[in-house]
Amino acid sequence: MSIDEKIFKSYDIRGIYPTELNEEAAYAIGRAFARRAKAKSIVVGSDMRLSGPQLKAKLIEGITDEGTDVIDIGLVTVDTVYYAVGILFYDAGIMITASHNPREYNGFKMCLKNMAWVRGEELKDYVLNLPPLGDNPKGKVVAEDILPSYLKHVLSFCEPKKIKPLKVVIDAGNGMAGKIAPLLAPSLPIEIIPLNFQLDGNFPAHPSNPLLPESQIQIGQAVVEHRADCGVIFDGDTDRIFFVNEKGKVIRGDYTALLLARILIIREPGVSIVYNLICSKILPKKILEWGGKPVRCPVGFVNVSAAVRRSNAFMGGELSGHYCFRDHAFADSGFIAFVLLLQSLSEDGRVISEIVKEFEEYYKSPEINLEVKNSRLIIEEIKKRYQDGRQDELDGLTVEYENWWFNVRPSNTEPLLRVTIETESQEFLDQKVEELSSLVNELNK
Repeated sequence: MSIDEKIFKSYDIRGIYPTELNEEAAYAIGRAFARRAKAKSIVVGSDMRLSGPQLKAKLIEGITDEGTDVIDIGLVTVDTVYYAVGILFYDAGIMITASHNPREYNGFKMCLKNMAWVRGEELKDYVLNLPPLGDNPKGKVVAEDILPSYLKHVLSFCEPKKIKPLKVVIDAGNGMAGKIAPLLAPSLPIEIIPLNFQLDGNFPAHPSNPLLPESQIQIGQAVVEHRADCGVIFDGDTDRIFFVNEKGKVIRGDYTALLLARILIIREPGVSIVYNLICSKILPKKILEWGGKPVRCPVGFVNVSAAVRRSNAFMGGELSGHYCFRDHAFADSGFIAFVLLLQSLSEDGRVISEIVKEFEEYYKSPEINLEVKNSRLIIEEIKKRYQDGRQDELDGLTVEYENWWFNVRPSNTEPLLRVTIETESQEFLDQKVEELSSLVNELNK
């Protein structure tokens, strides 16, 4: 058996089909996950990617060859699998998806009872050291439709009567939001202007990654053209969502986290809200101002989810558009964020650009990626150069001063140093971007 070990990532399994991730690998992953889960049955869902049916067939064959039953829930969003495992208490779940990656990719996201994540690198040893098949009786495959129950669960996070008849552009990006949004629509008093609702793993409209500028052009134009109150754009499996204001401008993920946090703190005063450490410092400032408790955590969605669980926070959010919720088994959900955003906007009454304006106190750089030979040595040198600032090593190195802060952290997968900087003026930000970039390049010689 020859399996490309590159597919085993920090958080999930992912690779190009069929050169990196193929049917042989899917079969082995099915067997390995069944052995790791030690479950009577495993929920299997998939998105609309072109290689999904082939990988799903072999994954299920691998699971059932280990004597484990499969509950096939069909074409669903990834948070439907999380709902099945975390809320309906099925034994384990696996979603066939490559999330926001280009069309040639596919992969697997895996979880155990009580929403314990199974990382790709954790399953690697199970896959590479599979024993010969035993004499287990083959597991059964049962099809189940849990979408009606999932939709009720999503709606339980909002009060539809408090949502105004907003005009909302939804860009499904040819992903799974195109199936779910029409099912939710009858329960929400909004007018939906649909974009790219046809499920198509070729992603003909634009890339599945909503963070790419080319993915944002169409929805920005549609919001302005239709004079919509707002827009939302999802990635392929809907675990990420970005909000678009009435002017067609995409709102940063950390500002959206604040829109969500405010309504949740009103509901439950004193509740904790988790944010990752490259979010703007406006997050802890506003969360405290509104009566909540800010909890800072390392970058990466699994880290956000773990921090929400650890602190029993109501919600956790990050710049990349992932938002997870305590009452969704500490897992992420684009559609739960969507209905909460509708209610938050309705209750505020102002247009989004006005609401967000109060968050725009600081000037923050997009993440800067600098190629380096030895990130650890460079970080150690930066630590010495900026020793007069407040330092912590929660994730890489963060250094804080009175009027600016920065974080440098190594990439998990590439020879890159990721740099984030926030200041109190654009001119100062430009200066610090140049200063740190030059320093890293100098140290890299």
